[in-house]
Amino acid sequence: MKYLVILGDGMADNPVACLGNKTPLMAAHTPHIDALCVKSRTGRLVTVPADMSPGSAVANLGVLGYDVHRVFEGRGVLEAASMGVELEDSDLALRCNLICIENDEIKNHSAGHIGNEEAHQLIDFLNKELGDETITFYRGVSYRHLLIVKNGEKGLDCTPPHDVPGTPFRNVLIKPKNEKSRYTADLLNELILKSQEILPKHPVNQRRMEESKDPANSIWPWSPGFKPKMKTLHELYGVSGAVISAVDLIYGIGVYAGLDAIKVEGTTGLYNTNYEGKAKAAVDALQNHDFVYLHIEASDEAGHEGDAELKIKTIEYLDERVVKFVLQETAKMQDDVAIAILPDHPTPCDIRTHTRDPVPFLIYHPDEKPDDVLQYNEQSVVNGFFGLLKGDEFVKALLIK
Repeated sequence: MKYLVILGDGMADNPVACLGNKTPLMAAHTPHIDALCVKSRTGRLVTVPADMSPGSAVANLGVLGYDVHRVFEGRGVLEAASMGVELEDSDLALRCNLICIENDEIKNHSAGHIGNEEAHQLIDFLNKELGDETITFYRGVSYRHLLIVKNGEKGLDCTPPHDVPGTPFRNVLIKPKNEKSRYTADLLNELILKSQEILPKHPVNQRRMEESKDPANSIWPWSPGFKPKMKTLHELYGVSGAVISAVDLIYGIGVYAGLDAIKVEGTTGLYNTNYEGKAKAAVDALQNHDFVYLHIEASDEAGHEGDAELKIKTIEYLDERVVKFVLQETAKMQDDVAIAILPDHPTPCDIRTHTRDPVPFLIYHPDEKPDDVLQYNEQSVVNGFFGLLKGDEFVKALLIK
């Protein structure tokens, strides 16, 4: 048996008034997902504990069945693993966004989804101007980068920038959770303020402003942590695996989960990503792996933009350009293939950030009797076979027969 998880990041939502009080998932035309749903068992999964912030790192670790209270050490360490950055035990790693500040408020978390080439120029500039033996910036993808603080303290109250668009940035600067962490908090806040002095003058941002694009005029460090200790999926379930994504965070989870990283040209993390390439890579990976985790980011970004119509488009692209191909090709394979589809967390368009509400899922096993759910969405699966799952119950339902 082979196993494929198709994860539409942030795909779940709340009912939207302009969609006749349907969610984007309910409003989208998804004939291939629904055809699979008819043959599947369904339910809902709690991916984020009630006492944890519903970030993608926690949620994807939750989908994979890890005890997030024990293994989660922040996004920064996961993205460091993806980049091949070797961390010392005392290295504090933080995700470092390039963001746009306007009138002293956080306009957006992505500097208008700045491209890699421009972003890398800015990260190199920041390293030259602000880096030293304690502080190092590492290039990532688009607005998502990495900051390492040697001998830093992780007792910090950091606000994810995508949670607070429109908020005065000074209201959400980093706060120490204890006196021991005060120096690190002060250091990071000083870096934020210094970045706001020097970034607007850089030619990249001068050009972006001339072209009426959002400048990347501030850094925003968040999600601090140290190197985690995790068992691999092979150690836990005896499966070899691979991960496909456009997001460093997901590849970092893959490193610690023991999954081979498969990179696909043309992946952007947005609605214009290379859906076909990722679908083909997933099918190809099933030839020499037991388990493939196919992560597609686009719906999450549409939710952060508050764009319900775009979110519908991303879901329909997932259905037509990924699921259709996967179903056609896996049907030809000699091995049976179990397929799961789900989001990691909701990203409702009305609030433009993540929530910890349970997510809808389906699991297709070729030899299992389906339940009576005929369409896949947030409401239909409430009455599904699995009911409400928590912890490692989902991944065990997929992998253990």
